[in-house]
Order: sequence, then C-alpha cells, then structure tokens
Amino acid sequence: MEFPVRIGAPTSQKTSCAILPIFEGRKIKGVTGEFNTAVKNQLSQLIRSGSSSTKLGQTLLVTQLEGVPADKLLLVGCGKESDFNAKRLSLAISAAAIEISKAGIREATSYLAYGPVQGISEYYASRLTVETAKSVLYRFDEMKSRPLTKSRALRLAIAVNRREKAKEARLGVSHGQAISLGMDIARDLGNRPPNLCTPTHLANESKELARTTKNLKTKILSEQDMKSLGMGALLSVTRGAKEPAKFIVMEYQGGTEKDETIVLCGKGITFDTGGISLKPPPKMDEMKFDMCGAATVIGTMAALGKIQSSLNVIALIPACENMPGSEATRPSDIVKSMSGQTIEIINTDAEGRLILCDALTYASRYNPSLIIDVATLTGACVIAIGHVYTGLFSNNDELSYDLVNAGKRSLDPAWRLPVDDEYGESIESNFADFANSGAREGGASIAAQFLSRFVGKTPWAHLDIAGIAWKTNREKGATGRPVPMLMDFLLNRKN
Repeated sequence: MEFPVRIGAPTSQKTSCAILPIFEGRKIKGVTGEFNTAVKNQLSQLIRSGSSSTKLGQTLLVTQLEGVPADKLLLVGCGKESDFNAKRLSLAISAAAIEISKAGIREATSYLAYGPVQGISEYYASRLTVETAKSVLYRFDEMKSRPLTKSRALRLAIAVNRREKAKEARLGVSHGQAISLGMDIARDLGNRPPNLCTPTHLANESKELARTTKNLKTKILSEQDMKSLGMGALLSVTRGAKEPAKFIVMEYQGGTEKDETIVLCGKGITFDTGGISLKPPPKMDEMKFDMCGAATVIGTMAALGKIQSSLNVIALIPACENMPGSEATRPSDIVKSMSGQTIEIINTDAEGRLILCDALTYASRYNPSLIIDVATLTGACVIAIGHVYTGLFSNNDELSYDLVNAGKRSLDPAWRLPVDDEYGESIESNFADFANSGAREGGASIAAQFLSRFVGKTPWAHLDIAGIAWKTNREKGATGRPVPMLMDFLLNRKN
C-alpha cells in the first residue's frame, strides 16, 4: 500500500474516491461542507433522508455526483466533532478501508483528518491512518491451498490542509509504514502453525532479517552454547522436546558505542503443552501463540531497521517448545539458572518465566540502560485486565510512565500493575532459593516478581501480553501488539 500526502483545494483534486467525515449537527461544515457546496447540497439531502448516518463507523458510498472531479464519495460517520480524537479517527479509517476494499476501489484520498483531530498532531494522524488501514486489511493465507483473492494494492492518499503540515505528515507515513511492517511480521510469525514455526524457524527468520537490514546483526546460540553459559532454567523447559532450542541474539547498532543500549527480551515458546503439568485440551491449539513475545520483538527490530533509528537496541529471544516426555522436567525438580539462583519447579506450565530469567541474566553483559521483556506470561493477567490493556510491571517509575504514555499515543495501551516484594512470599521454597510458581491470587504480579529477581537495579519493565497478543473465535489470529507501543517508546527515546 502507498500513502502519498496531498496538498491543494479538496474539491479540485482528482481521485477515484474522496473519503469524507460526517459529524453530528444540522449544518455540514469543514471539508465535507466544501464538497456539499460543490455538489449543490446533495450530501445534505442524503443525511436528511437518513441514507447517510453520522454514527461513528457508518459508511455510505455515493456515485454519479457532478461538480467535483472525484469519481465517488465515501461518507463516514464520525459522531460529535468535539469528540473526534485519535481513537475515533482510527475507527473511522478502519470502516473506510473495509468499505473501499469491498468496493474494489484501488485509489482513494482520505479527508478524515483534514480538520483538527482532538489531542494529536499531523504526524500522529498520518501515522495512525497508515497503521490502521494496513492492519484492518491484513490477511494471512500463506497456508491455504487457494490463497484468498487479493485486490491490487491500494493507494490511499492523505490530504492535509496546509503546505507546512506536509513534512510532518510524510514523517508520520514513513514511521507508520515501518511500524506496520513490524506488525505484519509479528502477525505472520504468530499465525504460522507450530509444525512450521519452530525455534529453528524463528532463528532462520531472524538471520534473514539481519541479512537484509543495515546495522542489524544476528547470532544464534545452540543448546550446547546455552549449557556452557549455565542456562539451566531455559534448558529445563526444552528437555521433553525433540525440536532443539535456540537462543536468538539480534544486535541493532544505529548509534555510537558511547550511546545507551536498550535490551528487549521476547518469550519464544513456539508451542506450549504445559509439559508434565499438561494443559486441558480445549483451546490448546491457541498455544502456538505463546511465542508472540518473540514475534513482537522481532517485528520491532524490523521496524527499527526500516526507519534506521539512531538507537542501539539488542533483542534476546529464548525459543523452545514445552513438551511432555520421558526426559521432561518434573514438578519438584530443582534447576540452576544462569544467575546462579536455584529454582524449584512446582508447575511445568509456568515455563515462560524460566526461559526469560536466563535471557534477563544474559542481558547484563550489554550493561543496558533499561530492559523490557515481552511475554504471553499469565492467564492471571487476562483475568485481571481482560483483552484491552497490556499488563505493565516495572521497578522504575520513569520507565513505566514513558511506556504508558507511548501506549496512549499509539492506541496500544498498557496498565501498570504492582510488583511489590510481598508478591514473592508465595514462591518461597524449602528446598531451593525460590519456586517457579506460587499462589493463584495475584498470579500475574507473582510472575513479574519472579522475573524482577534477575535484573538487579537496572530499570526494567515486564509486558504481560497474554490478553492482547491474539484474538479468538471468528477473528482468531495474532494482533501484532504491542509493536506500536514499543516503537512509539523507542521513537521518543533520545540518546
């Protein structure tokens, strides 16, 4: 998809379809008012007759109107103009993109953000337009014998009302394209079946990304390498699996050696049966999505490389399967982590924290300014905050503040949850330094408290994405979140 920025008188611009906002009120104003005047008030008549609605997301495609060079007009309900903010813009763009795709329109111009959008700049309006349109039109059909019928690539122009806004809008488009690329990669990896998307597949995809991306290098550690490093926690998870584990290290250097280094860790359980603590069969098919933390981190690295950010960012991805078997780790086994701390295994289905803790320890060799881990870690987080917010846990208020605000700006929200020392009481062990699982109550915070023991005093945030990484039922599939939030955080990070 292409997203050129257009400047000039709206009613004089040639386009296959002009996408216009319809707000509540007796009088049509703004850019839609200009079109209404040009077509001799026919739009007013459509609204009065009830053919077109101002309700958010309602659309009406109008053809055969004289007075404007646009072949068609798509009227999109946007509710109250005073309430038209970033979220409502995204919903309007989504409705418009679906409608023009259904109609087979291959070129259009959006005027939805031509007027002011409450609370956001021209940059964010353009960026959200790109991200929303690409996300809603995403399809995964690479495994079908007959791929879904695809229309030719859409060219969606974004109109701005002043020439001096064009540069800002084009930057938003550029960043939106990069973030959308990262989301597409994350969604593709998450949607692939586990017999294809193995730890080796993740490693190969990461190496291919490095091959085609400037300033990005990838190296893969084998199980023997992990054993030499003392990654006993990670290796305990993969004991029952035939597929070999991989530890993926991606190093993006856009800055100088004196600049800060940020480390991202992504949980990469490519299929999670629960191990000996076997999960129940219903919805076990969705456990292919247990590597969405890894997919998010890989997608974020792709987006950084596309933009050629000036940051230094390291991605660490422990990837393996969690399978039962004669050699699988058992409840009551004790393992030694890379940090030297020993862990009693209470529940083999609490495996994500075991692979992440060794990755967090490995991160220390980069002397990072901060660490962010991303994981589909706990069902308890879904119970706590549902499928809207990413669960955010942190030992640093400033880092939490920046991530929460990045989530607000990118419409990829996070909600901070507690990680106090008291949540560690239920993982005390009589036999090891601590256990890998504790009380059911506050389970998401207990898991985060476990991870906090492997970061020392480094500013750290844990993103529990179990509720937002994928959708179920008719919309089943990976979402690509929280790539937008992470990228917004990184784009606003200054060396």
